[in-house]
Amino acid sequence: MTRAFVFPGQGSQFIGMGKELAESFEEARLTFQEVDDALSQNLSKMMFEGEEADLNMTENTQPALMAMSMAVVNVLRTQGKLELADHASYVAGHSLGEYSALTAAGTISLADTARLLKLRGTSMQKAVPVGVGSMAAILGLDYDVVEEIAKEAAKDQVCAAANDNSDGQVVVSGHKEAVERAVALATEKGARKAVILPVSAPFHCALMAPAAEAMAPALSETTFNAPSVPVVANVTAKAETSPDVLRNLLVEQITGSVRWRESVLFMRDQGVNELVELGAGKVLSGLTRRIDRAVGGQNIGTPADIESFLAKL
Repeated sequence: MTRAFVFPGQGSQFIGMGKELAESFEEARLTFQEVDDALSQNLSKMMFEGEEADLNMTENTQPALMAMSMAVVNVLRTQGKLELADHASYVAGHSLGEYSALTAAGTISLADTARLLKLRGTSMQKAVPVGVGSMAAILGLDYDVVEEIAKEAAKDQVCAAANDNSDGQVVVSGHKEAVERAVALATEKGARKAVILPVSAPFHCALMAPAAEAMAPALSETTFNAPSVPVVANVTAKAETSPDVLRNLLVEQITGSVRWRESVLFMRDQGVNELVELGAGKVLSGLTRRIDRAVGGQNIGTPADIESFLAKL
């Protein structure tokens, strides 16, 4: 069996995530503590028992989801003596999940990643005033069709295909009016569903340029090591191993499309037949089934999940 480890992005968070891990494993508790210390914030308390509105703030969501994923990685390493390079051919992550993948592969330290994601979340939120931008999910149309719809809807504004999640599931992002036009056009062209998403900013489009400008110097000052496992990047949908390339792609990713469907197909074509999602929720496992049912998918986010997975190795 050829395996890849994948890491979830925004939307997978929930109050209580990581609490059972922290109560069961010292490695998880230490992971959450290291993130808390790096941010000078009790983020873990917010994750375990805080208010949903606070956790859903982008600047909190991003480091929290990474912390959750890395808690799972560190428990697997300690309890199962599992090193990613010995058990996976690739790692990949959806949007902010790419930071988790890079951290798991040893490219960026946990503390540096926490600080980068805090800045990333804050910068993305500040890039566009609330109410100016929007995102919408278009279901039932191919990516190429949605890409053309976005171009037609843009007119003199920004509208782009932001997330190519799976066959028939594409997210558009841009100015609110342009996204609304895209929803109307998609409905006319036979979309099964076209709905505005409850997000706080228009991610992965040109409107995020101020966030990319804010992240570039922070990333340039961060130490990047060669990954222990090739990273399939959102921007290129292929395996990358150069620290400098990976750093630059994180800047491009902020305004670029998340090519998740293509990333999964790339890994499949390289012989991967199992994607193991490490962290909160089961979004990526669900997308894997939609992309290619021949590729197995499972999530590891609880002590029971960890025990079951290690027993099968």
